[in-house]
Amino acid sequence: MMDELDLLKKDWQQREEALPRLSFDQLHRMIWKRSSSLVRWIFYISIIEFIVPHLLYLVPSFRNGNGYDVARDLGIQTELIVVTVIQYAVVLYFIVQFYMRYREISVLEDASRLMDRIIRTRRTVKHYVIFCLSMILVIFGVFIAGMYFSDNLVGALHLHPDADQDPVQLKWLVMGIMAVLAILFTALMGGIYFLLYGLLTRRLYANYKELKRLDH
Repeated sequence: MMDELDLLKKDWQQREEALPRLSFDQLHRMIWKRSSSLVRWIFYISIIEFIVPHLLYLVPSFRNGNGYDVARDLGIQTELIVVTVIQYAVVLYFIVQFYMRYREISVLEDASRLMDRIIRTRRTVKHYVIFCLSMILVIFGVFIAGMYFSDNLVGALHLHPDADQDPVQLKWLVMGIMAVLAILFTALMGGIYFLLYGLLTRRLYANYKELKRLDH
């Protein structure tokens, strides 16, 4: 039995020696290419995420019943436009930042610079996700505030309450439903962001740890 184990061990060692051994430069180049590809996908996804919601406006049923009609009836159209402009400006800023991170990481440099580029990219993605989730809550908050100060919530939302329904209770009920929807929708988007950007940034961090291990 021991002889068989010794033979197997020798055979495995011979096979291991026969395998090609990658140099540090080759490993560094492989990690660099993987990292560049991951950042490119982060850039592409951010563009797709920005464009897709606007394609919905090509659908007549969506365009006719969008939130701006409700915002106008609630008297918060100006506030919603201001928030939307800020959101667009910041999202476009982040898209440019993702492109810059991609351009930076596409240039093959030494391991320490590549690690720095990876950390900067992960930090940018983190800030982007936090901003997007915060804006969801802000937009819901603007609508809830509009409902609170509205003198004609039933008409603005085209509700059909019972004749004996207390308007104040109805207002708080609708505001409560909106608050719950805000939390649920933010959690849903957080899960989607975690799956999309989280997967890519985790792989980036794995590249960072591998570079750090090779550099020591």
